[in-house]
Amino acid sequence: MDPNNRGPEEYGHDNDGQAPRSRPPRDALTADLGQHSPALARTVQLVSGDFLLTVNPVDGSEIEVCPPGERPQRPTKFSAAERAELARAALPPVPPGPARPRLPLLERQEERERLVRLLARGRSVRLTGPAGSGRTSLLDAVADDCADLAPDGVVRLSGYRRTATDLLYDLFAAVHHAPLYRPERDELLEFVHGIGAVVVLDDVEIGGTALDELLDATPECAFVIAATPDVPAPSTDSLLEEIFLSGLDRSGGLELLERTVGRVLTEDEANWAGDLWFESEGLPLRFMQAGALLRQRDQLQAKETAFDDFGVFQDAPVDLPVDAPFEAADGHDVPLPSLAEGAAPAALLASRLSGSARATLRFAIALGGEVPHQTHLPALVDDTHADAALAELADCALVSPVGSRYRLAAGVQAQLEAAGYAGGVEEQARAAAQHYTWWAGHPSVTPERVCAEADAVLAALTVLVPLTAPPADEQDESVAVQLARTAAPAFAAGLNWNAWERALHFGAEASGLTGEVGEQAYFHHELGILALCGGELDRARAELEAAIGLRGALADKRGTVAGRRALALVADRSGAVLPGGRTAAGEEVPDARHEESASPPGGVPAAFVLSAPAGEPSTLVTNRVEPGPASKRVGVGSRLVTGTRRNLVAAGAGALLVAVLGTVVTLGATSNNNTDNPSEKVGVNPSASQGSQDGSLGADKAKKGSGDDGDAAVVTAPTDPGPDGTYGTSDDPTPPTSTSRQPSDSPSGTKGGGGGGTSTSPSTSPSKTPSKTPTKTPSQTPSKTPTQTPSDTPSGTPTPTSTPTPTTTPTTTDTASGPASSVPASTTASAPQSSSASVPASGGADGSPGGSVI
Repeated sequence: MDPNNRGPEEYGHDNDGQAPRSRPPRDALTADLGQHSPALARTVQLVSGDFLLTVNPVDGSEIEVCPPGERPQRPTKFSAAERAELARAALPPVPPGPARPRLPLLERQEERERLVRLLARGRSVRLTGPAGSGRTSLLDAVADDCADLAPDGVVRLSGYRRTATDLLYDLFAAVHHAPLYRPERDELLEFVHGIGAVVVLDDVEIGGTALDELLDATPECAFVIAATPDVPAPSTDSLLEEIFLSGLDRSGGLELLERTVGRVLTEDEANWAGDLWFESEGLPLRFMQAGALLRQRDQLQAKETAFDDFGVFQDAPVDLPVDAPFEAADGHDVPLPSLAEGAAPAALLASRLSGSARATLRFAIALGGEVPHQTHLPALVDDTHADAALAELADCALVSPVGSRYRLAAGVQAQLEAAGYAGGVEEQARAAAQHYTWWAGHPSVTPERVCAEADAVLAALTVLVPLTAPPADEQDESVAVQLARTAAPAFAAGLNWNAWERALHFGAEASGLTGEVGEQAYFHHELGILALCGGELDRARAELEAAIGLRGALADKRGTVAGRRALALVADRSGAVLPGGRTAAGEEVPDARHEESASPPGGVPAAFVLSAPAGEPSTLVTNRVEPGPASKRVGVGSRLVTGTRRNLVAAGAGALLVAVLGTVVTLGATSNNNTDNPSEKVGVNPSASQGSQDGSLGADKAKKGSGDDGDAAVVTAPTDPGPDGTYGTSDDPTPPTSTSRQPSDSPSGTKGGGGGGTSTSPSTSPSKTPSKTPTKTPSQTPSKTPTQTPSDTPSGTPTPTSTPTPTTTPTTTDTASGPASSVPASTTASAPQSSSASVPASGGADGSPGGSVI
């Protein structure tokens, strides 16, 4: 195609009259810059004992009793092939570059054979030696020799910053296949009790009773435990065999140095190595670092002699051996290191490394000796080839393997800090924290990978948390809080709960320093969940209550719901009865439009409250003073003065009742002018009288009891017992009674329409009552109530009782609204056997009060 003419030019397409076809558009090379939907939070469900735990990084983890269908199957043991694969995965990563030959184990054959013999007999051994004495290399050799001794093979564990409980869980996970399952303490002991393996435990930090606990829980395992002399010793009654690992002798040190350098030492180098042996007490680590110094010296001499002005491609002298060292006669000799540099060679070795390796050392110093994984080094150092720095550090013996990762070798950190490598620790730790925050929160990173970097993450938090301060801008967020917030859920999902707890403590401290209440509530909630899973109920309650209080201040409804559910589970497990037989706080529905409370979908476990046994109501025993034949009735005024406070309450209630009912009657009388209104035809005689031929007044007839037993008649209650606030009705309590005045023991009512106004009361009380009456109603009760002393019986003063209203309530009143009828007897001996309180009927022509008992 002609570059100046974009159309077709040959093959007969010049004049075909068709327009050239346009190419389809290519896909956009850049990502769509529009707004994307946020990634879903990564939630993980796992089983811990009897609990189903949902790790929610947004609102906080949710916990509930595991349903029967969610219980995992019983864990099974790995096969031999699976154990071998897991063992290879647990090894530290191989540094990039050409593999260096494995050095032989010198002067350790006797200790090696003794360890194998003891392990074959099922005995456990504690191997003690100083840092750098070659304990790890000896354990590797012993593990190879004991591969077929136990049915469950050889299990390699790291005791660095691990407790006895952590080691038991690590042993369980190394032998059993139990994904997303963390057994409780009793189940864990049952599982590890059946493990028969040779356990190689390096860098242990426990001793005494903690070590005894580990050994007692695994009676079928034989342990070989490597520790430094500063670790607590086992208990005196322990059955551990003790083997102490010393340094190499002079000949062994020289042989190791020659194997490290890869050539025969010169006389000066041999003399220098002898002085180094005396200074380092024969530690193999010092000879490996000294060999690295000699290799660097050879490389420096080769650079100076290989390229000169005229001898770039000149052949080497044929009379010199191939492995001959560089002599001083050529004028390009590099002097041997001094004895002090040989004893502390870290600074000199680091000065001859690449820039990426030195930057890696600075990060390791900032992280407390933890070397980041080689895959993180390019991002941290900002060099695409920085992963090769790990190989440089390993060749110089500046790092040593610890479990599945690398740390600075013994004494290296102190030497580098003295050389000035400790400058800018805060900046290095902050950069590492920012990187790990982004990396741990990435959806493609699994919780297991985050757990593998747990020590580096926690080391960054250790440096940054004490330096945390409130942000100057509200938009700024603390790096330490972000890292703890991101890494903690991953540690929980990866079942590294020791790291989970430490991250939560760091996060709670950092959020408290910055004043981030929401983040502080999250960390307290997670600490409560962790304590609940561990059986620490008091601690769980304290942490959850603190989290609920903080989230309540922020109106965080969803977080409060999760906290209240967990707190209800704590109350259920502890067996504590909360006030009112309910949980501490009702659970709010997240999707509700109003502030309402409801139970969770699975139900909130409520505390059990004993209910009162069903049966007859208990009888209230009162002290009733029987009046003598010549006893003088006490006036109302004196009773109110000498009575208790309930008399005043009763009097006030009665006055209020009279006022209310008087108002109702007045309004009813004046409401209309209908002459046929029955309410206007009521006379001054007693409220309602029953004529000789009138059998009903419009109310339900009371069932009459037998005259022999004196049972009270049962009256059918109307639909509405009366307005609210009316004492004596079924929906309102009965006011207390006075202890001085006695009401009649039987229902009474007025008879006839004459002006006599004398009311009669039965002289005997009912013989059958709902409950046993401890005292008998006196038989000397006058049958005639006095009518000539209206001052002693004021119409507006009720005489309530001091007992609660019985379940059977009267249904009729002695007012114009219905006939006077009998009511059932009260369930208490002191309760009045009268109708409900109402307006007393006016007296007859003689001015008597009418005899109605209020």
